[in-house]
Amino acid sequence: MNNHRLLTGLLAAVLCSGGVCGHARSTVVYTLDEIFAAAEKGSVLLRPSLTAETASAIELDAARRSRLPEINASVSVGYNGDGFTTDRHFSDYQKAPIPHFNNVAAVEIMQPVYAGGAISGAIEMASHKSTAARFATDMARDDIRFRLTGFYLDIYKYRNLRGVMEKNITLATRVLDDMKARHAEGMALRNDITRYELLLSNMELELTRIDNTLVILNSNLVSMAGLPEGTTVLPDSSLLARSLGMEGEATWQEVARDNAPSLKLASTAVDMSRTGEKLAKSELMPHVGIQAGWNFNGPILVEVPPINRNLGYWYVGVGVNYSLSSLYKSNRKVAAAKARTLEAYDNLSASRLNVELGVRADYIRYCEAYEELRTQEHSVELADRNYATTSTRFAEGMALITDQLDAANSKLDAEQRLVNARINIIYYYYKLLFTSGQI
Repeated sequence: MNNHRLLTGLLAAVLCSGGVCGHARSTVVYTLDEIFAAAEKGSVLLRPSLTAETASAIELDAARRSRLPEINASVSVGYNGDGFTTDRHFSDYQKAPIPHFNNVAAVEIMQPVYAGGAISGAIEMASHKSTAARFATDMARDDIRFRLTGFYLDIYKYRNLRGVMEKNITLATRVLDDMKARHAEGMALRNDITRYELLLSNMELELTRIDNTLVILNSNLVSMAGLPEGTTVLPDSSLLARSLGMEGEATWQEVARDNAPSLKLASTAVDMSRTGEKLAKSELMPHVGIQAGWNFNGPILVEVPPINRNLGYWYVGVGVNYSLSSLYKSNRKVAAAKARTLEAYDNLSASRLNVELGVRADYIRYCEAYEELRTQEHSVELADRNYATTSTRFAEGMALITDQLDAANSKLDAEQRLVNARINIIYYYYKLLFTSGQI
């Protein structure tokens, strides 16, 4: 029986370690640039934009081929039944024998020469659509990178918070052990121990919440970046030591005007609308082309009786086509195209304003983050000094348990705020990069 239990336990351990009871996880240190590179290759969220960009490039190539001549060829064979003739009053019926076998072969070539700008406009529109697809991809890429940055920095923050919490739990446990020893000597109240046990319990609950948050953040980061399933991402420890730019707002505004994908996309929309005007106006113009062809068919049915021979001929010339209905239809299309151009200009102005306001807000928050860091560093110094003094006074019986609890809570809160302040500087710097199109 004992051997059987031992074997069962060993088998269960092997199965669990092999992945039946859980997935094997690998912990890897990634820099933000490595996360971005992984997302470029494996992010599912980026694939639709890349596919749309490829499709627009193919459409542009197809539009350029519209300058090539149109070539049509046809071949057919068939059976002709006999005909008949009557007079104009449908009397005097007479049978009209017709050669039964017929054949038709034809080749026609049409080379556009002038289409009122329709062909060049279509190529130009396809080119603008290809450019817009590229800018849309840039916007999607920037959005994914900024979201990944948020997950990455949150992981960094919560890992640091976890370290702070563990350190404070260690300190609280040490104080609690000391209080229990003093209680055994009759120098501390049981109620004081209970209150500190409650503090320790809350810290341990908060540690569990931090661990759960880290699991969620890591899952989001791994999935969005297209990293292997089961990867645990460790942020680069040198992130906070990175030297960040301190350019003024004017520099950021100038960079945003030149690089923000939203502005580039809005500007391309203006170009597309203006090209749409050209296409609408092209319908008012005649279309001219060079035509050439060759026909070979038989029998010759235009003669009575039909001639059982093949007739072949070729031709070449210039064709002109003009739609008279465009005189009363296309003017409204042109007016609608002009209205869409005005709308595109308005959207561009609105986009410029949104980018300008976004850069200004992010720059203010970025500067504010540095002020917050200096404040929180001073707060931690004060909290550590207060905690050390209160702990000494409490050990000597000169301070109440409430004083010790307040000092511990203040120390924990100050250290957490310091971690957040350091991360906020990185976050708002990348927010500036995102808003100005440089992330």
